[in-house]
Amino acid sequence: MSLHAPAEGWYSKKVASDEKWWVALAATVCLITFFWMVIWHVYGKQNPGHQTYKIKEAEFMQLSEAFNKKHQIGEENGIPVVAPPSNGDVFLTAQMWRWSSIPVLVKNEWYTFHLSSADVCHGFSVQPINMNFMVLPGYDYVLRFKPNAAGDYKMFCNEFCGIGHQTMIGKIIVVETQEEIQNLKLTQPKNP
Repeated sequence: MSLHAPAEGWYSKKVASDEKWWVALAATVCLITFFWMVIWHVYGKQNPGHQTYKIKEAEFMQLSEAFNKKHQIGEENGIPVVAPPSNGDVFLTAQMWRWSSIPVLVKNEWYTFHLSSADVCHGFSVQPINMNFMVLPGYDYVLRFKPNAAGDYKMFCNEFCGIGHQTMIGKIIVVETQEEIQNLKLTQPKNP
């Protein structure tokens, strides 16, 4: 708000030609960037496609636990290590302050990730690749993933989720071939 009211009839004065050029230039840049975003999304392959479904938290937890039980090959610090089949589903549940499993994937094979939260908003960030997704309770985020290099990938929560947020670090293990999964040094799960 200005200290003085504008002069009467200021809006009917002619606009200077240099101001018209700046307005035209700004409008042109805005239109170019608007259409460039649409083109880049389609042809640049920068934004991964994903689907989202509404689901009850308890139902997703049951699916995740059944997945872990079926594909568990070991444990690491009490967290199940799972080896899903190539082109199969991977269920990951975020909850204060851990991820539900450690998936072991084969390089250059496709996997379908199902992400959900059991309690509050979490973030799903995979490093050193730059994957970032928000994970909310009550939703199943489905995205396709194809690791192209072997090694350990770190999963971080990049949405503040409470006092233990900084400890919410998981991992994805990527191996070169299916045969390498048997050679992993893992603690065997405890039999119930």
